[in-house]
Amino acid sequence: MLTIPVFIEMALVMLLGAVDTVMLSRYSDNSVAAVGLDNQIMSLIFLVYQFFSMGAAILCAMYIGAGLRRRLVQVVGMALVVNLILGLTVSILLFFYSELVLQLMGVRPELMGDALVYLRLTGALSFFQALSLTFSASLRSADKVIYPMVVTGIVNVINIIGNYALIFGHLGCPQLGVEGAAIATAASRAIATVLLAIIHFRVHIPRFPLSHFRPMPWKELRNLLFIGIPAMSENISYNLSQVVVTYFINQISNEALATRTYCHNMIMFVYLFCISITQGGDILVGHLVGQKRNQAAYVLGNYFYRWSLVITLTGSAILAFSGRGILNLFTDNEEIIMMGVWVLFIDWFLEIGRTTNIFAVGTLRATGDVIYPVVVGIIFNWTIAVGLSYFIGIPLGYGLIGMWIAFALDENIRGIVLLRRWRSGKWRTKSLVRDGK
Repeated sequence: MLTIPVFIEMALVMLLGAVDTVMLSRYSDNSVAAVGLDNQIMSLIFLVYQFFSMGAAILCAMYIGAGLRRRLVQVVGMALVVNLILGLTVSILLFFYSELVLQLMGVRPELMGDALVYLRLTGALSFFQALSLTFSASLRSADKVIYPMVVTGIVNVINIIGNYALIFGHLGCPQLGVEGAAIATAASRAIATVLLAIIHFRVHIPRFPLSHFRPMPWKELRNLLFIGIPAMSENISYNLSQVVVTYFINQISNEALATRTYCHNMIMFVYLFCISITQGGDILVGHLVGQKRNQAAYVLGNYFYRWSLVITLTGSAILAFSGRGILNLFTDNEEIIMMGVWVLFIDWFLEIGRTTNIFAVGTLRATGDVIYPVVVGIIFNWTIAVGLSYFIGIPLGYGLIGMWIAFALDENIRGIVLLRRWRSGKWRTKSLVRDGK
């Protein structure tokens, strides 16, 4: 009941980004490469926004399990205010300094125009995503997963229509290309935020009484920081390492960057079930930990890990064998197609580790064990995912394919280490709910 709506919502969230890639592939491979690089940057920004929303989701699940309604309201209220301030700050910086960011990324001159337009427009309105993530996380923690799913579906339809009209100049609109994709995407995210806010106030927390914030609940802010900072740090470390890797890929060729963009948009639908079942399972794990039912949480975690592994690897195998046919739909560049086929086969081995990591990091975090995944992530992200991929891909000359082998090693080694942590049971002492208080 939790996983299927989350699965559909996550598929639609991924589709929101993939639609730009698919529709722009009819425009040019260079525009796909430019937007793919921008989306890597925006993914990192969105993880900064998830700082407080992820912490709020974990605390809300525990407080719901423990029956602590007042603390639930306090946590969500503080997360919304802080994320709004953070979102506005980042949006202003992205609007004025987009070109500097892209220069630091080493964007090629032929890609700079499209990349700048897309990043400046989507970045300037990205504060809507900061609020949207918080509303969505709060609703999910209360088992109200159907609402974010419906909103995301509506927004996808709006985005597709907007792209169709503004990229290609249909429905009486001007042909704007990449700028049109940026306008449609940014507007869709703004609409999603408004809809989620209305739903949140109607079905979950109707109001935030000032009496709940007098005196200021500093304890809840500390709890948000305790969970949010490590959660954000682990995700930022991973995504920042991917930004650096994208910089390396950009040095290889435009074809390598386009291949990475195409393959990434295909692969993310493969590990979608793992993400959705982990999010659904972690809501229940958080409830069980709040009720001090640690053994039940452990059994449930192992159950959804096994299923997510089986389904993800099956999907990855299907994608690998059908990769050439799918890539042919996007491009007729044979170099991109051949690189993409090899990447998709290597990725089957990568998904073993990625599935384990998504499960272990999310579930350990849901129990309150947030520090250990950060330390492990930072060590392996930067030594293997960045260091080894650079060495194999550029000095040794194996390019994107060699780099993908290094990515697979990073995911699998981290997965083994984090799975051992879960099975050790050390997370049982990390809950932030103590004696119902």
